[in-house]
Amino acid sequence: MIDEKGRLFGKINIVDLLVILVVLIAAVVLGLKFLKPNLAGGELEKVDGMTPVTYTVLVENVLPEVYESVQQYLPGTLMASGEMLNGQIVDVQAETHYNDFMVETENGPELIEVDQGRLDLTFTIQCNVENPVTTLIGTQEVRVGKTHIVKTDKFEMVGTILTCEWGAEAAASAENEAE
Repeated sequence: MIDEKGRLFGKINIVDLLVILVVLIAAVVLGLKFLKPNLAGGELEKVDGMTPVTYTVLVENVLPEVYESVQQYLPGTLMASGEMLNGQIVDVQAETHYNDFMVETENGPELIEVDQGRLDLTFTIQCNVENPVTTLIGTQEVRVGKTHIVKTDKFEMVGTILTCEWGAEAAASAENEAE
């Protein structure tokens, strides 16, 4: 097997073979780590290889007329770059938007909330993502606190992601919304 020059089968040096094996093992370990990130932390429940995600987006200081228009187009399919995505806007809730003003009084400064006829909208969105680590819907990452564009073929608004549920929690939320 190993000849007088230290070659295996007269073709490859034993040291070179060991280096090749170490590189291959390292490549396999790194590949498993980056291609299968959920194995160590427990597998999320997936539907057709996709992970369900439900999240809410707050869009502040919106005219009531815009809210009325948006309601006509719900539920609505998300879109980005001219393509429809695997996600739906399933609900929108409106609350009065208050502007805060500081007023000097004889007792010192006081904070006064003023209703100027605007609304804060909270959109509920359900989608399926391929990778729950990056949680990409279109080209946007879904992360609590991130700025997010809520876009369909009928409207587009920019807000902040308030909540996000992945996997079984999101699937249960979706079932409760449907009931």
